[in-house]
Amino acid sequence: MEENQKILMIEESHLIEPAEEYRSKSYLSSESDYHQEYQSSLNNSDAYWNSIADQLDWFKREKTVLEGDLPDFKYFPGSLINVSYNCVDRHAKSEKANKVAIYWEGENGDKKIYTYKQLLREVSKFANVLLQLGIKKGDVVSVYMQNLPETFIVLQAVLRIGAIYNTVFAGFSPEALRERINNSGAKMLVCSNISFRRGKVLPLKEIVDEALQDAPTIEKVVVFKRADHEVAMSAGRDFDYDTLMAEVNDECPPVALDPNDPGLLIYTSGTSGKPKGIVHAGGGFLLGTYAYSKYQLDLRDEDVYFNTADIGWLTSHIFVLVGGLASGVTTILYEGALDYPHPGRLYEMIDRYQVNKLFSAPTAFRMLMKHGDELVQQYKLNTLELFASVGEPLNPEAWHWLQRSLGKGKAVINNTWGQTETGGTPLALLPGAVSMKPGSCGVPFFAHELAVVDASGHDVEPMTPGFLVLRRPFPTLARDVWNDHERYLKTYFSQVTGAYFTGDSAIVDRDGHFWVLGRVDDVINVSGHRISTMEMESALIKHDAVVEAAVIEQPDEIKGTIPIAFVTLEKSYHASNEVEEMLKRQIVDEIGAFARPQKIYFVDVMPKTRSGKIIRRMLREIVQTGEVTGDRTGLEDIEVIDKLLNYMKD
Repeated sequence: MEENQKILMIEESHLIEPAEEYRSKSYLSSESDYHQEYQSSLNNSDAYWNSIADQLDWFKREKTVLEGDLPDFKYFPGSLINVSYNCVDRHAKSEKANKVAIYWEGENGDKKIYTYKQLLREVSKFANVLLQLGIKKGDVVSVYMQNLPETFIVLQAVLRIGAIYNTVFAGFSPEALRERINNSGAKMLVCSNISFRRGKVLPLKEIVDEALQDAPTIEKVVVFKRADHEVAMSAGRDFDYDTLMAEVNDECPPVALDPNDPGLLIYTSGTSGKPKGIVHAGGGFLLGTYAYSKYQLDLRDEDVYFNTADIGWLTSHIFVLVGGLASGVTTILYEGALDYPHPGRLYEMIDRYQVNKLFSAPTAFRMLMKHGDELVQQYKLNTLELFASVGEPLNPEAWHWLQRSLGKGKAVINNTWGQTETGGTPLALLPGAVSMKPGSCGVPFFAHELAVVDASGHDVEPMTPGFLVLRRPFPTLARDVWNDHERYLKTYFSQVTGAYFTGDSAIVDRDGHFWVLGRVDDVINVSGHRISTMEMESALIKHDAVVEAAVIEQPDEIKGTIPIAFVTLEKSYHASNEVEEMLKRQIVDEIGAFARPQKIYFVDVMPKTRSGKIIRRMLREIVQTGEVTGDRTGLEDIEVIDKLLNYMKD
């Protein structure tokens, strides 16, 4: 799609008001409420963050709200708070003590329930385990576990004693795990013996043992036995989780911490080079994620909330581990694939627990759409009233299907935007107040100042593409890159003076909605035509035959570059020359003959991050070099590359 056509498409998008039934019980109930509160939060952001801080418990609260500015800033310096206390104790010592905090299901059918009171006991016990094994404030603990209640217990315990956790996706290779351990200097590792994924047993402890062959900083390993599988234990280094928990006291007072002390360390893979260790302040992360969770998801005491994110993805930390628990809601935690052992597994759990708010990645929603309406009709799904997504844009086709088929025409759909570095979602709807637009990422959150600018840093006019930047600090914004402050400054603050550079391109429409178009480098030049790969992908996805699409460029002596497409077909279509030509015509009709792909590859899988983003760099490497030599650590499924390479050889 040429730029003018793209702008026209966004300009012709229309607002869809939330149902009055939903609006009447939302924290904000009108557009005017949002605009008034947003402007007030910009005029006096200190007052806004003070109002959020008032809803949390502090050991000491100083008057100063914000000290400094981008890139070096602090929130509530000199104050004292504890994340674990606000997520667990605050509820366990209230009328919510016996309220269910976590319903957990394993892929194999195992189930557990934890109330806030029970969660407090378990978190306190593991905090004592950490102290007993020599972990102290400021030490890094690596956690290599899947979605388990014990994972949440471990992470909350780390936050309780003032240590720093680094979660590593349970599925990463030994090399990826080792790299993160060595970069962080982790002193302890906590892992599961195994994990289940699509019926397969993943040997996590074996991966740990291989990774630790060259990870000298690790002194102790704690192993949680997910099921009764044999596991090798190294004497003097490895300890059994259940044995340790049986030996300690169930009370451990939380440590009072400055809200700017590091609390968590999350690695994000770059386009090339080593993954970056993104440092988030513990108390700042609590402050912001509580606000995002409460107001962007309208979280209330009566909600049963299901966020499908893996704990290896920061979304789970933002909206469940910290933001969700701090809000005191009941959450669902699930280990495994959402459509295993049968396609209706997710729907089954929604009905069983009467889930009313569902948060997932666009890829998951497109997967549900792929399974079709016939499956949907086998379940009630009459409690659902809000859907949220993050990771990449939720395309309009999936948006409308979600609203029609799962939301019964009444649910609110909140397509948000955020990054690992932002520690939350600066762009989203305020559901119930702000009207929806399929494809947009909503509006700025309170006290967040976002802008779309040109290369000189000047604001562009509405409906004009530019660079998305953030112009003021907020509590969850990354404070550093671990052990590499220069990389932090160069990556995020060297492009536009006085602003955080997101690396995304965007448009603000005339209604004030933001449309994130993609990474600024996801543009190819075909015979002098600059075209966004995202626009080509959108053209493909519009066709009924296409579930997912990814477009990459290949060098060409005549045209400079030519587009190559990867497509996953809807189950009723089969790969053929006729289907390939049909989809090529689709792009020609939508965009123009110059954008016609030279080749379309039909694949069952795409290389994706654990947040659901397709890693187009890897597809580019496969096409151009026949191998993947760059960083693979961001992959959700490490086997995908071999599958694609074998496919390309056939």
